[in-house]
Amino acid sequence: MHIHILDRWQHSHDFSNDQGRAEKNTKIVMLFTAVTMVAEIVAGTVFGSMALLADGWHMATHVAAFGITIFAYQYARNHIADPKYTFGTGKASVLGGFASAVALVVIAFLMAFESVGRLFQPQTIQFNEAIGVACLGLGVNLASAWLLQDHHDHDHHHHHHHHDHNLRAAYFHVLADALTSVFAIVALFAGKFLGWIWLDALMGLVGAGVITKWAYGLVNDTSAILLDGSVDADIKFDIIKAIEEDADNRIADLHVWYLDQDHLAATISLVTHYPQAPEYYKQLLSHIPSLAHVLVEVNVCHGEPCIEVSTQSAMR
Repeated sequence: MHIHILDRWQHSHDFSNDQGRAEKNTKIVMLFTAVTMVAEIVAGTVFGSMALLADGWHMATHVAAFGITIFAYQYARNHIADPKYTFGTGKASVLGGFASAVALVVIAFLMAFESVGRLFQPQTIQFNEAIGVACLGLGVNLASAWLLQDHHDHDHHHHHHHHDHNLRAAYFHVLADALTSVFAIVALFAGKFLGWIWLDALMGLVGAGVITKWAYGLVNDTSAILLDGSVDADIKFDIIKAIEEDADNRIADLHVWYLDQDHLAATISLVTHYPQAPEYYKQLLSHIPSLAHVLVEVNVCHGEPCIEVSTQSAMR
């Protein structure tokens, strides 16, 4: 009997989204990327295209990054009920996104290093064959990007987009591949028709810069969640407004943080002359769907009340 009473007040810490489709699509993309990687490395070696060879080798790091993405999904799913994770495993996918962002930075550095080397040591290229393989790689990358689109939810009340950062990281890796394929194609055409062999290296440097920018944004977003960074000020204001517009409540202490990219936890300490059960104050916040875990501390304020509230209203 006591167990049933406790169950009524306990709630799940499974804040994960339906990530089965994202995990399945990531596996498909990883397979596509691995096949394209082998094709580009072989073609780059045979046809003498350093752009194609570099693109193929850096795709190997993307395959590893997709492995991180898949591992994060599986780990979060397999440890949902593990009691050692106080607020569940929602941040596992965010951690996967952060790790992939770091991998993107490494890729950008290697691309820049390789590009500088090609500026000083241009290679003889069999343009027609290299262009064909690069176009094939671009087609695979575009198909992969379509599979990994983050069909995020839109919260109309707060006007926020909720992203799966793990899937977003995989998407950025695919975009990085597509970008380098485009740059390789442009450089190969310029080299074939204009003799601009140096453009191959320049395109590599530009691509490295763009990828670094993507990685920086992803690191910022994921690190804020992993380190329990401050949430949107609008959400805090909404919590304060909902509590303090009821009776003469005043919030003395408020902490709000992310459990994953979509769900929030909050601890609220308030003072009031007309105390209610904690569940009453949680109900005042029910219009904020992202609040998944709320703890409320109610302190009685002694002295003259700030406003007069009827006995009936205070007891409702």
